[in-house]
Amino acid sequence: MWDVVIIGAGASGLMCAIEAGKRGRKVLVLDHAKRAGQKIIMSGGGRCNFTNLYVEPSNFLCDNPHFVKSALSRYTQWDFIALVDKHQISWHEREHGQLFCDDSAKQIVALLLDEAKDAGVKVQLQCEIVTQSKIADNHFTLQTTSGEYQCSSLVVATGGLSLPKMGATPLAYKIADHYQIPVKATRAGLVPFTLQQEQKEKFAELSGISLPARATCRGNYGGKKSKEISFTEALLFTHRGLSGPVILQISNYWHPGEKITLDLLPNQDLFAELLHSQQNRPDQALKTLLAQRLPKRVVECLLAFSEIESLPLKQYNEKQLQEIALLFQQWSPQINGTEGYRTAEVTLGGIDTDFISSKTLECKNVKGLYFIGEALDVTGWLGGFNFQWAWASGWAAGQVV
Repeated sequence: MWDVVIIGAGASGLMCAIEAGKRGRKVLVLDHAKRAGQKIIMSGGGRCNFTNLYVEPSNFLCDNPHFVKSALSRYTQWDFIALVDKHQISWHEREHGQLFCDDSAKQIVALLLDEAKDAGVKVQLQCEIVTQSKIADNHFTLQTTSGEYQCSSLVVATGGLSLPKMGATPLAYKIADHYQIPVKATRAGLVPFTLQQEQKEKFAELSGISLPARATCRGNYGGKKSKEISFTEALLFTHRGLSGPVILQISNYWHPGEKITLDLLPNQDLFAELLHSQQNRPDQALKTLLAQRLPKRVVECLLAFSEIESLPLKQYNEKQLQEIALLFQQWSPQINGTEGYRTAEVTLGGIDTDFISSKTLECKNVKGLYFIGEALDVTGWLGGFNFQWAWASGWAAGQVV
């Protein structure tokens, strides 16, 4: 018999365990993986983008945009930074307030496991849940491959469906369904785009090229009235399509059938520059001018695909120059879809937050059952926001389980 059993030894699960253990609760963490925190270890290119300096509720997608406010305000990025500093883990800031370990993401996992050990938490790995059931309010029993466990508080911290090779499963959604808690439709988030065949074949030759870009689409998350949303970050061409931070960000707001537009020269007015150059250097070739501002292969590829011939600037009329400017500043790639959960960093959708307390993360209709982290219908932007949600939601539940 345990006070608290937490299913999932990831970011939110370990944070919850630490906080509950500090309160003197007898805590057991179960995970089917061989080691704890596997997604933490591979995150951020192995250096773990563990939080962001500029965390706001507006950085999160949720059908109830107010849901994240309580946890995020009570356990902030500064609280986790203090924990990192306590363990003498050196870190650095990258663009947009993203914080990374100087050395290795393994240091964050070690931090969590050390804190859990100090709090008296037991972590049981390579343990699969066979069945779980509620005996009474605040009394659950779990049949596992390591035996039977009972607890008064059951916390589900198993994440979403992204990166199945890292052990992602739909267990959280199955448990929610068992207790008749609705689950919002799920899809891959923070994920690269694939292109339709013709463009895929043509632009595959650009694979590996990266450049700054602004991506824009009509965001209509959660069935609410759509509005235009944009991100400006790096764009990466791949042999399958488009990736890079700007694509991962906009993918959270894109839906099949919708278009995105890419400005490959953000904060510039290419049309004005073309007109100016036409007057001052009329004999300069179009391709020469564009290659001064963009990678030459990108220029050649987009012009060829759009069947625009590179001529001296004096040979274009104003309308043609405007069309050329739009090609590079309002390019609409032919999106086929996304790469799916295989490469997605997060899962959009999940357990309906209307049925969860924003303060305690307890189910409103099942006493003693809690859902935290990515399993919920809460998805952060790229840049450390999803980890901050894991820390904050785990901390909040840990105060009460």
